[in-house]
Amino acid sequence: MFAEVEGSARTVVLVEGVSDQRALETLAARCGHDLASGGVAIVAMGGSKNVRYAVDRFGPAGLDLRLAGLVDAPEEGDYRRALARAGLRLGPTRADLERLRFFVCEADLEDELIRALGPARVEAILEARGDLSTFRTFQRQPAQRGRAIEAQLRRFMGTKGGRKEAYAAHLVEALDLGDMPRPLDLLLRNVTVGDP
Repeated sequence: MFAEVEGSARTVVLVEGVSDQRALETLAARCGHDLASGGVAIVAMGGSKNVRYAVDRFGPAGLDLRLAGLVDAPEEGDYRRALARAGLRLGPTRADLERLRFFVCEADLEDELIRALGPARVEAILEARGDLSTFRTFQRQPAQRGRAIEAQLRRFMGTKGGRKEAYAAHLVEALDLGDMPRPLDLLLRNVTVGDP
């Protein structure tokens, strides 16, 4: 179900999908972190419903690796249940979740990146990738009319297979590292301690 992690991995970062994995790998490289040599593996789980199996495999009852992760707010309950089931002490607040190195994105990672960049910069990225006219057509669809542009951009990223994964890296590449979304910043700080 999950990709194998290298034998040198000491920390496993659990993320829902490949787009999250690509974004984190790109961001770590931009910040000068070599995750693999630092003993950090990012595991795309194929959705939040698989977090229980991932925690069972990599956590205290499995390989007993240090766990961390990015959590989409709507799926926070899945993570809480999996971590509690594994015997990890978890209080009711997000700060409690953060103490276990799991950081919540308000909607999802794309939402965090779109808000950090702003719609105009995201549209410029779409234009540079040849997707702006397709996005304009998408905006004219009845279901999109009247929605905030941030919501339209977020939905557009998921309308075609592979687009979300490709744009995850493009958005991170355009990100001003001083404006890094809080969940990404905290996650990288927590898994790269002592790394340059």
